Order: sequence, then C-alpha cells, then structure tokens
Amino acid sequence: MKVAFIGIGAMGKPMAANIAKAGLELSVFDSDSKRTAAVAAEIGARPLHRLSDIATAEVIVTMLPDGHAVREIALGSGGIAAVCAPGTILVDMSSSQPLVTRETGAALAAKGITLVDAPVSGGVERATRGTLTIMLGSNDPAALNKVRSVLECMGNTFFEVGGLGAGHVAKALNNVVAAANYAALAEAMLVAERYGVEPKQLVDIINTSTGQSFISTVVMKQFVIPGTYNSGFKIGLLAKDAAIAGELSSALNCEAPVIQLTRQRWVDARNALGAAEDHSKAITVWRKK
Repeated sequence: MKVAFIGIGAMGKPMAANIAKAGLELSVFDSDSKRTAAVAAEIGARPLHRLSDIATAEVIVTMLPDGHAVREIALGSGGIAAVCAPGTILVDMSSSQPLVTRETGAALAAKGITLVDAPVSGGVERATRGTLTIMLGSNDPAALNKVRSVLECMGNTFFEVGGLGAGHVAKALNNVVAAANYAALAEAMLVAERYGVEPKQLVDIINTSTGQSFISTVVMKQFVIPGTYNSGFKIGLLAKDAAIAGELSSALNCEAPVIQLTRQRWVDARNALGAAEDHSKAITVWRKK
C-alpha cells in the first residue's frame, strides 16, 4: 500500500516512522522542505518536494495544526482533491474542528475521495512506541477497514466513535476535560500555598483521594511540583483543543459554562506565555494573578 504522510513535526515524525518500520511504501511531505528531506532520510521514506507529488498515494495521513490547515491541503490549489484519483482515502489525525471536518469530507466525497478522522491521544512518547489511542469517525466502513492496517502501525487502542467528525469531537472533549482538571487543581494548589499548606502534600493527598486524575498523578507530580515544566505538550495545542470544545458546544446550542470558562483560562495562559511554552507552566501565570 502506498501511504503519504503530511505534517512531520513532533508528533507526525514518530508516527510516520512507525509506518515506515512496518514496511509500507511511505512518502512524506512538510511545508518545511528541509524537514521533509531530513525526516525522509532518517526514517527511510521518499521525500515529496511538492504537494502535487502526492497523486500516487492510496492513503494520505495528515497531522496538521487544525482543520483549516487540513481543508487547505485537501481542497486548495494543487491539493488532494485536485491531483488524487477517486478511491483515495485521507485520514486526518490532527486535532481538527468537527464541523470543518464534515464540510471538508463532503467536498472530497464529491471528487470520490473519502475522509476519515482519526485524532490521537498519548503524546510524543506513545507516538514513538506506536501505542497511541485513536478515535475514529467515518461514514464509510469499507474505507475504515482499508486504512486499519496503517492505523495499527501507530496505535493499539481504537474507538469507533461514529460518523465523520465524531473522532474529532471525542478528542476535543477529552482534552477540555484534562484542561479543566488542570485549571481546578492549579487553583487548589494556589489556595493551599496561600494558606500555608504545601502544594506537594496537597497533590499527594489528592492522589490517594477522590480528586485523583491523570493531571494530578502525572502532570502535577512529574512536571509542576519539580518545576521542570517539560511534559512535551504545548500550551497552544491545549488552548486550541479547549477552544474547539467551546466552539462546538456553542454551535450545538449546548449550555456548557465549565467548558467555556476552561476555554478562556487557557486562552489567557497561552497569551501570557506564548503558544510554544509547555502547558504544565500555566500555573505560573495564574500564581501571578
């Protein structure tokens, strides 16, 4: 099977590497041509110098900043819809906006190209090990079956969530819950600190009590308490995912005040620190306030 991978950054590179390790015929493309060449040489893939060179791929995987970037790659001048044959399958593994995904999928379907959304959870470490959790949205069971062997190179836990866009819904909602957990626990730690209770001890108490979560056991324990702030997940990405959840709840006329507040908290933290800073550092912004 001929596979093309578009977007070979921090997450995309190890994901693409695992496809190459599985022996599939892999090509890679990135907007940074130097990165394309370097990653292709490192993982044993063919570099694509122009997006239009993607025409021969049977399956195309995207790992891009958001759904708007995916739509441009899919529908823009010289993009997937313009150069790829009917029957091509596009698998979007980005954290994309679900409603944008549905619009892009409809436009591609008119050209005989199928879109599957397959966002991931697990971070760079699990991307490297090929053990990502993958949430699947698709209107075409046959296409989903065809790409399963590609997806199994990158993940080992799969959830078929529903129709096209449903995977992106699940990803955004998972991440906004994590964002809310962090915000609530960070505030609790700041209150404890102001009263004179050691934040580390509070986290230890929570980790043996009902407030325990991934945020308390991993993020706070390993990256915030020691002050290393190097979880590997950028604050801009978490702010984006929280915003996707907020936008979706508004579009569906669903009252979700906690989601909306969480969205704003992370926008504020991102604006204060810069999108490239580690998300675990957000507490330092709120401490100053």
